[in-house]
Amino acid sequence: MSIFKQIENRLVVTDAAEKLWIEPWGENALRVRTTRMAQMPTEDWALEEPVAAAAEITIGESGASIKNGKIEALVTKTGKITFVNQKGQILLEEYVRNRKDIYSPKCSALDIDAREMKPILGGDYQTSVRFESDPTEKLFGMGQYQQPYLDLKGCELELAHRNSQASIPFVLSDKGYGFLWNNPAIGSVTFGRNVTTWHSLSTKVIDYWITAGDTPAEIEEQYAAVTGKVPMMPDWAMGFWQCKLRYRTQEELLEVAREYKRRGLPISVIVIDFFHWTMEGEWQFDPVYWPDPDAMIAELKEMGIELMVSVWPTVDHRSKNYEEMREKGLLIRVDRGYPVSIKLVANTIHVDTTNPEAREFFWKEIDRNYYSKGIRVYWLDEAEPEFSYYDFDNFRYHLGPNVQIGNVYPKTYAQTFYDGMKAAGQENILNLLRCAWAGSQKYGTLVWSGDIHSSFESMKNQFAAGLHMGIAGIPWWTTDIGGFHGGDARDEDFREIFTRWFEYGTFCPVMRLHGDREPHTEPMGPTGGGVMASGGPNEVWSYGEKVYGITVKYLRLRERLKPYITTLMEAAHEKGTPVMRPMFYDFPADKACWDELTQYMFGPDLLVAPIMEAGAEERQVYLPEGAWYDAWTGEELEGGKWIDAKAPLDVIPVYTQKTEMVELFK
Repeated sequence: MSIFKQIENRLVVTDAAEKLWIEPWGENALRVRTTRMAQMPTEDWALEEPVAAAAEITIGESGASIKNGKIEALVTKTGKITFVNQKGQILLEEYVRNRKDIYSPKCSALDIDAREMKPILGGDYQTSVRFESDPTEKLFGMGQYQQPYLDLKGCELELAHRNSQASIPFVLSDKGYGFLWNNPAIGSVTFGRNVTTWHSLSTKVIDYWITAGDTPAEIEEQYAAVTGKVPMMPDWAMGFWQCKLRYRTQEELLEVAREYKRRGLPISVIVIDFFHWTMEGEWQFDPVYWPDPDAMIAELKEMGIELMVSVWPTVDHRSKNYEEMREKGLLIRVDRGYPVSIKLVANTIHVDTTNPEAREFFWKEIDRNYYSKGIRVYWLDEAEPEFSYYDFDNFRYHLGPNVQIGNVYPKTYAQTFYDGMKAAGQENILNLLRCAWAGSQKYGTLVWSGDIHSSFESMKNQFAAGLHMGIAGIPWWTTDIGGFHGGDARDEDFREIFTRWFEYGTFCPVMRLHGDREPHTEPMGPTGGGVMASGGPNEVWSYGEKVYGITVKYLRLRERLKPYITTLMEAAHEKGTPVMRPMFYDFPADKACWDELTQYMFGPDLLVAPIMEAGAEERQVYLPEGAWYDAWTGEELEGGKWIDAKAPLDVIPVYTQKTEMVELFK
């Protein structure tokens, strides 16, 4: 039987070798940790130190309890934990099937414990935590996975990062709780109909955080309060971003920027993609193709355009920095074989951003070659990090083996740049990354959804990913408009995909055009940036006059929406509010809004229903209770029911409950 103690504000439970801590951690929230190590590990991982909360701890003959505001944990004398809200309703209950409690209806000869710590040779553990499953429960969040499901019930998800997959282990339930798996180990979670199981391949501790709230907004705000909030998004980032794979020369990029200005089109950011450098790991402009970056940056600033440059954390074995970084232990290590993590042009290995010394070295190179020239926003690619082979057990970091801490990498990668830019006096820091983990948002992380396919099927996956990312605590999110892989600006079928995606992109936190278009160009030379091919045209005028007219319409709409978008970014900064979110966030009492609706809220005032089917020119849209207006026509509509929405190629259905919003669409 378990032994219960109160130590200061913490309920401590011991049972043989197991140590269990439950303590208040933020408003209406509890942190749970258990280990079989000699001491409880001290890492807080995604969590920040919370504002002190006074817990109510009770220890009795049949067990113990700890209460913090709207949440209470009940622990039986056999060690089983049940979480209830302020009404006594069960939120989450450990799954136990054993003989220890003969008076429980779940007493069983199966002998399955909720908390399992299976020893690994050498002392650490594989762990599993099991919870009872309500098959009617709806679950949202968990980051970015390439699947179309908005309700995650029934899904199995890998707790690992890959190109286009960002595992952020926070889930929100329609039962009124949020749950963070506070462990960066590689693993999995299964939201089964019969049981929910969180599993880690290698760890020293089971560590999770749970909060209760009456609304999704309350839960999200409590989560943001303990993991961090985004900075205030800079004004320039709320406009239109132009990018392609890849502008090969200084003059090519400048000519595109000039053409936007000649046409009088809004543009906020233009991007220099990968292999503008001499070699991976040298982080500098190739002077053959970028002979005068200072003049280029000055001309762009005069045009009012921010320049973003791509940075990879990969270091070519032939680069001038490789030997020094290897000798100082600043690179990821491999446990087997030759030290290569990914090969695109040549053998490379990633900077180990979990090492503070590596972060310092990395930033000094960026400062010398980019930041000192006035570049204030970076595209931090390869942020997972991406491996040629995802053998997670083969890589080792400063903080430990990849299987044990690897999911924290994109967070420390973002921190490298955030800390350097902040130390230089910059405010409102924002950088674009292909991945994130819980807490990444506080380092100014804007996530995009990776190297995705150019198709309507892929667009549906991004629709779900963007909403899940917001719930998972990452309010800054974007996609490659039109998708990344494939697509030819001359193809009529792709022009339709591109147009519908462009309309949808107007109502994303960041509106960013990118893609690897056909046909490709040949490499320009044998060295540096010349070795890499480039994709086809990908500017708004590349898709024919009809599509061009539609893109101009939405570029100008985005500019008119900027004051509204500013209010959304303020809410994200101050409270952690998702900019784009599922319908239930704003209408939690409407049961229909918890269903897998293919529509969403862009802030509190705009209901957006993208077209994601080829040839579709109408669709069904659900309007919650109240009076609504078609944002394009001003027509008043009755809510609480489904309507038929007309959607010719130049129209994405948008609705509002505020007449002043209609004025912006004229």
